[in-house]
Amino acid sequence: MAVAEVMPQADDEQILERAVSQDRILVTSDKDFGEMIYRGGRAHQGVLLLRLRDERSENKVRITKIVLARMGERLQNHYVVATEAGIRVRE
Repeated sequence: MAVAEVMPQADDEQILERAVSQDRILVTSDKDFGEMIYRGGRAHQGVLLLRLRDERSENKVRITKIVLARMGERLQNHYVVATEAGIRVRE
């Protein structure tokens, strides 16, 4: 589900709140969510931050599939940063 389709005017706070309330992992390219979680102490169900050189949709889908295949349910409640070169997990 794309936030732009469901909540087109939502700010980051509202997006994170909805992800938490629906027990969803948030997939984003926006580093602000890391600030909210680590500096702001905000709750989350899991975040996958895509830090990609190639921002085309096809590449985002490809990297997301790789992360899901390698991490599966371990994404839950973790902050994961994925690049074309690898995956880093933060508790």
